[in-house]
Amino acid sequence: MVIIGMMSYPPDSANEMGKRFLGSAAIPEYMTLKGPYVYSEVGGGIKIMALYEFDQSKLREAEEAVLNRYSKYFGVPGFTYSVQPWLEIKEALKLIGLG
Repeated sequence: MVIIGMMSYPPDSANEMGKRFLGSAAIPEYMTLKGPYVYSEVGGGIKIMALYEFDQSKLREAEEAVLNRYSKYFGVPGFTYSVQPWLEIKEALKLIGLG
């Protein structure tokens, strides 16, 4: 299972976001982090995407860990985020009785 985390902020907030990022705590041992990946869009600001992999049995803990990581950016002007858990297809098929 994965959580896809997205952040967005205007270029004027890049310095503050960078400072807060450098102070980030390590992710829990049960997770693997891919990224974060950065994309800048003309007129759209800066976007960051990270993929957090973990076992489905740790969903609650993983969501809490990711939300805690993102809460450190609250108060940065223009900061927005989303945190979305995604199932692997085999997990989704189990939910409908096909796995």
